[in-house]
Amino acid sequence: MSAPAHSVPGHDRNPLDDERAHLAASRAALRAMREEAEALDITDVAANWVNAEVLRAGLDARVKALADLAGTPLFFGRLDYVPDRSFHIGRRHVHDADGDPMVIDWRAPVSQPFYRASRKEPMDVALRRRFGYAGGELTAYEDERLTDAEESGTASRLLQDEIERPRVGPMRDIVATIQPEQDEIVRAGIEGSLCVQGAPGTGKTAVGLHRVAYLLYTHRERLARTGTLVVGPNSSFLRYIEQVLPALGEMSVRQSTVAELTAHVPVRAEDGAEAARIKGDARMARVLRRAVRSGVRVPDEPCVVVRGSRRWRVPAYELAELIEELLGRDIRYGAARDALPQRIAHAVLVRMEQAGEAPDDRVQDAVARNAAVKAVVKSCWPAVDPARLVLRLLSDPGFLAEQADGVLTAEEQRAILWAKPPRGVGSARWSAADAVLIDEVNDLVSRTTSLGHVVLDEAQDLSPMQYRAVGRRCSTGSVTVLGDIAQGTTPWATASWQEALRHLGKPAAAVEELTLGFRVPRQVIAYASRLLPEIAPELREATSVRESPGDFSVRACARGELDDAVVGACRRALLREGSVGLIAAEARVPALARALESAGLPYLAPGAETSEGARLTLVPATLAKGLEYDHVVLDEPAAVTDGEPDVRTGLRRLYVCLTRAVSGLAVLHAAPLPAALAQE
Repeated sequence: MSAPAHSVPGHDRNPLDDERAHLAASRAALRAMREEAEALDITDVAANWVNAEVLRAGLDARVKALADLAGTPLFFGRLDYVPDRSFHIGRRHVHDADGDPMVIDWRAPVSQPFYRASRKEPMDVALRRRFGYAGGELTAYEDERLTDAEESGTASRLLQDEIERPRVGPMRDIVATIQPEQDEIVRAGIEGSLCVQGAPGTGKTAVGLHRVAYLLYTHRERLARTGTLVVGPNSSFLRYIEQVLPALGEMSVRQSTVAELTAHVPVRAEDGAEAARIKGDARMARVLRRAVRSGVRVPDEPCVVVRGSRRWRVPAYELAELIEELLGRDIRYGAARDALPQRIAHAVLVRMEQAGEAPDDRVQDAVARNAAVKAVVKSCWPAVDPARLVLRLLSDPGFLAEQADGVLTAEEQRAILWAKPPRGVGSARWSAADAVLIDEVNDLVSRTTSLGHVVLDEAQDLSPMQYRAVGRRCSTGSVTVLGDIAQGTTPWATASWQEALRHLGKPAAAVEELTLGFRVPRQVIAYASRLLPEIAPELREATSVRESPGDFSVRACARGELDDAVVGACRRALLREGSVGLIAAEARVPALARALESAGLPYLAPGAETSEGARLTLVPATLAKGLEYDHVVLDEPAAVTDGEPDVRTGLRRLYVCLTRAVSGLAVLHAAPLPAALAQE
């Protein structure tokens, strides 16, 4: 499908000279665009200081977006359309002094054929050209003539090289290598929500991030107003991906974990597996809803409002009707509480009008603030403090039994009750699951602000209550859900995407499956896939487009020799290009850390940025999800599986660890391997 890559050191032929000249001119044009933005004077443009600050913030963002990142190619492809039009495709738009485009943003409609055009459907493209770079310098090009029937169909070498390029540092964008099935997901409309089931190495995380960049390009004003959010599983993962969007010119996307979204109280404790499972169960939403409304009561006395010499009486039965009507409307507890004094005041105004008076809105507001009305509201619809309510629910067996009657069993109630109730909110040892419960109550009291679009990555590990917490933040917007059922490693991991989407409040979202791998070597994904029948039998086995099978080995060691063998494997991996990850069970990390230190091998913690001088990372198995390394050394698979509460979760954790390698995987073990992996 492609012509051979052309690279001419020393004496270049004209096409490469021309492309290098266009690259230099484009970089100069980008500098001019940035300088023009920096020179803009908005002193007398804004009507007031608030508008001036908004304009200045927008201008600063524009200047940042126009940065020419060192070592990042300004364009990576070119499209020659059938009549006689040529466009260079890159990470951002660049125009010359006359406003004519020199580089077209990859998200523009005219760029779409770069990713989707084929010999069968050329989309009016006569020639597609890919460029090869080294350190930001243009070194090669490769042409693909889609309308030439005589041209042989061979795979793109430059595309393959870019996919397999060693990685040091944070995650890179994949804008030059997006495949047609990925592009369809990236460019899906903002109105609909989307779920992507992606096997390891299929690029689901990168696809989700590029989708955010595409939506920001296509719906800039809308998302600038409503906001975008990327939710990841942990801070190490967020540090790993944090440079992708800035490399694409997008600076305004917030990144967070679910724990950070729900951080209403300091988390100082960790629940046991059973307590965490129950607290994360969707049934807790019913319990909390009951608890929030448990303080509402029907009055047995009338409300008497004194104004001047007149007394206006609203009988108890009418007050009860107002309260029952507000309860039946299913509005937020806080909104209903705010509405109740106005409803009582309106009842008083009706009586005033019947008596011949002509009260207006100011009179109604005054009545709503009357002490008698306030007393009724305080007594019948008391204020709710979310943290205090959850504290009472987890501390008071009688209160919990009342609210959980018919929802949780007695055993389940005992599992979530605190053994020693704290004195107050400040002294309570809250868990992450408790914080999610408080977030639920917060939303029951007052509506959570909804964003325009949310990307939820590694979603398979969330509990139903955590799904609800994320769903609240895109209730009026859309969501892109990314994950892999086979990598669910929590006791409450989702059983199906349909169930997860229902908890998110997006049951109609489309589900797409990516099974074509671009990162994990063929031998490695085949080995890891032996576990699928036990951990996710409903999923299709992933395949890899990698031409290189990858370096793969499994080695048995004597128990006393395992640490030294692992250190030796790390040394061998460090002789090659790229990053190295040593992945081990939590229990094995201290011993391996000592072994590396004794051997004089420096290592990093997960999330720390690798560099040419520090390429080895010691990764606990529990933090490996979402991370990638060129070479992985996996220590003692049995210890990884034994570190989990059940067999399926242990094997899923192992599946995650086995699929972190981009180029090579070495598995070392002293204990027997799981049966599926021990087969020859």
